[in-house]
Amino acid sequence: MKLHQFCAAAGLTAALAVTSALGQEDTADDSKRFTAERVFDIEYATGPQISPDGKAIIYVRHSMDRMTDRDTGHLWIIDVESGAQRPLLGAGGSAGAPSWSPDGSRVLYTSTANGKPELKLVYMDTGLSYSIAQLEESPTGATWSPDGRNIAFSMFVPGDKPGFATPPEQPEGAEWSEPVKVIDDLTFRFDGAGYLEDGADQVFVLPAEGGTPRQVTKGESEMGGQAWLDNDTLLVTGNLADDRDMDPIESEIYAVELSDLSISPLTSRNGPDYAPMPSPDGQSIAFRGYDDEEKSYQQDHLYLMSADGSNVRELVPGFAGSPAQIEWAPDGKSLFMLFEDHGVLTLNEVDLQGRMNEVVTGIGGTSIGRPYAGGSFSVAKSGRREQVAYTAGFTDRPAEIATIRSDGKNARVLTDLNADVLPYLDMASIEEFKVASSHDGLEIEAWVALPHDFKADGSFPLILEIHGGPFSMYGPFFASEIQRYAAEGYVTVYVNPRGSTGYGEEFAQEIDQAYPGYDYDDLMSVVDDLVARNYADPDRLFVTGGSGGGILTAWIVTKTDRFAAAASIKPVINWMTMALAGDIAQYVRRHWIREDPWSNPEAFLKLSPITYVDQVVTPTLVMVGEEDWRTPAWEAEQFYTALKMNDVETALIRVPGSSHYIASRPSRLIAKTDNIMGWFAKYDPAKKEDEADEE
Repeated sequence: MKLHQFCAAAGLTAALAVTSALGQEDTADDSKRFTAERVFDIEYATGPQISPDGKAIIYVRHSMDRMTDRDTGHLWIIDVESGAQRPLLGAGGSAGAPSWSPDGSRVLYTSTANGKPELKLVYMDTGLSYSIAQLEESPTGATWSPDGRNIAFSMFVPGDKPGFATPPEQPEGAEWSEPVKVIDDLTFRFDGAGYLEDGADQVFVLPAEGGTPRQVTKGESEMGGQAWLDNDTLLVTGNLADDRDMDPIESEIYAVELSDLSISPLTSRNGPDYAPMPSPDGQSIAFRGYDDEEKSYQQDHLYLMSADGSNVRELVPGFAGSPAQIEWAPDGKSLFMLFEDHGVLTLNEVDLQGRMNEVVTGIGGTSIGRPYAGGSFSVAKSGRREQVAYTAGFTDRPAEIATIRSDGKNARVLTDLNADVLPYLDMASIEEFKVASSHDGLEIEAWVALPHDFKADGSFPLILEIHGGPFSMYGPFFASEIQRYAAEGYVTVYVNPRGSTGYGEEFAQEIDQAYPGYDYDDLMSVVDDLVARNYADPDRLFVTGGSGGGILTAWIVTKTDRFAAAASIKPVINWMTMALAGDIAQYVRRHWIREDPWSNPEAFLKLSPITYVDQVVTPTLVMVGEEDWRTPAWEAEQFYTALKMNDVETALIRVPGSSHYIASRPSRLIAKTDNIMGWFAKYDPAKKEDEADEE
């Protein structure tokens, strides 16, 4: 599965006053503390693209615009040898998704600087930028043909609207109501997109000199993931089956001949096949996928096949990691594979016999709110010991751009984007530790952020912060939300309980048809360990989490009263309503619970916090975005209403305009963390004691 407050979007005034975790108004020097407004000071790097000759890197430099309350991106270029960097574009050059032409003479990028989506080129010899296509919809996955003459991309194409009646023509000047909207698709709304228009993404080809894009795929099926097999053939991913809505993960790889637009499937198994990556000579195709066993989590595998779809073989059988981004080495004798690895991202080079060498680990740092492991890399196209550019992750700062040789030598960090801010603040330190779960002894990895003035004297309050997904992972990375909690005096622990990715498929599948379940024991074991080490006051424990962490927070308060207060953010509360009304309803029904809610409601309800809400005594805040269609608002509202009916102290925070990704805007991130802390302060026993002493 794969914030916030009662506020206006811009100048957020917290609905609940934030006080120091020590129980009184904070009198510390704010100039050295990671205060709420510091969120707007953060910068980070994404999408490093190294030039074919390995001499320059273009990346997206992100900053937080205080006036628009947006995370904005601009293209910057780094000279690899000297480390010197500068903006690639002039003023107003907000842009993203850079991509070098095969000969390195041009860079393709996307822009909305003129109010409409555009594909643009910048010519590296002159620095001039030119729009090659002004579009009605946003393009995705733009990629160069091998000869640099064409560009393929995918874009939404509207379809015919269904209907059963033709309304009469309204008189001129009349003000009739809007016409009815007919829906006939299983998935008719999606988080971040709202109610879906009729239509689907299709693939287009555009001359690199500009012109009219040519649509090369058609129909009602979503098509994308385009890659050039050669200058005349595109590989695309989609599902052309008539019952595709009933199997939401199924996909195949198709070859599209541009001469006549004929389309041929190259894969055909039951399960997703996608992300085709042709070898430099076009003779082989690397791709990802798996055989569908209809489980809630199934790990990707890395495959090779011939260009015609024959000779399919798994490249690294038995590999514990799940391959993510893949790139070929220039000589076609190996691939570079990024994968989740115990909280971090690791890059390996894999030869065609499946033998692996580690290039670099610790890739990450691009998830600014919470400490998820996000990052990417690119490889130069010349030289045997290729230069690799990647996003380097750190505990004390967001992602930077770094380079390393493919043999793991000459690692260098080329940027220091927050040198003007973070070195001058009292930041939390991060410690890694592992515990054995009280359920079965399974090893659980966790990290704890310690306030600047921390002492292991048993006096500090603790926040248990739980990740979403649940098939995802946290890692030792900078995160604004974690730093905010620690800056206000909270020892903050974040955990990868069973079900997390990065520890092998068996570890992730521990929660298959059992979520939430024994992951509760994993989390409590971590809290027990910190209390035993005197890191936290056992009477000042708090718990929060979002999405998958939201359901676990709600589940926890149905099972224990050890926490002084809880904040369940964008949770699942009732698996029956999720399986009938969420944007991933068919996935929940088919893969998660594997039952029909109308024939076996118990299978859904036994894993739903709403079933046990009468056991809750913990003051519990619930928060959800008003435009969240992943865990829709009625999930949080069910829990809030039931808590009210059971006379449990609670509050409901609805975030205007927000989808599932509440922290997508800086002000919302601030509102999320500060309202959570305000709620916790209200029920902090130490604060109540101070108030009683004052009286």
